[in-house]
Amino acid sequence: MLELRDISKQFGQKKVFDHFNLLVEEGKILSLVGPSGGGKTTLLRMLAGLEKIDSGEIIYNGENVAIDHLENLNLLGFVFQDFQLFPHLSVLDNLILSPLKTMNITREKASQKAKELLDKLGLSDQISAYPYALSGGQKQRVALARAMMIDPQIIGYDEPTSALDPELRQEVEKLILQNRRLGITQIVVTHDLPFAENISDAIVKINPK
Repeated sequence: MLELRDISKQFGQKKVFDHFNLLVEEGKILSLVGPSGGGKTTLLRMLAGLEKIDSGEIIYNGENVAIDHLENLNLLGFVFQDFQLFPHLSVLDNLILSPLKTMNITREKASQKAKELLDKLGLSDQISAYPYALSGGQKQRVALARAMMIDPQIIGYDEPTSALDPELRQEVEKLILQNRRLGITQIVVTHDLPFAENISDAIVKINPK
């Protein structure tokens, strides 16, 4: 279980969060729904260690998490809205780059793990491909595999259905629900309420202040 207590975050003169509280059940899917400007993506970035938290507490499975060192804890694996795959790297190299730099494992072990994930996600044939050769749905799955490579406690998705056609939208739904069956805790940021209702165990609506 993930619990956020009294989280505060300020950008310039604007407070994005002021004593914000949130509870995410273990193995469940929580969706954060609302228009742009409410801080949904910022919250994911803070949990991934990509944005600094000004104050507050994070408690995971009963233990306090050091908010100043989140980037080293692999609490949340981030699936970016625009995938952010490195265009000059193959699918395999995109997946193993972060584990090699942050987890102190060998290239052989990282490559084996990447192959297993790609097989699970139906991407074995694309292991040597470059991002330009992938469809939107394939890029989404590669981005998910990359997030899973660091063994995060939680996977966070930033607008996972943005600009996807209905068929790919359903594919993303299946991937997220598949991860729930595996017992993975997930947080989904979306403005798409019907999508959130299809996949979520709980929905929190966040609106700009």
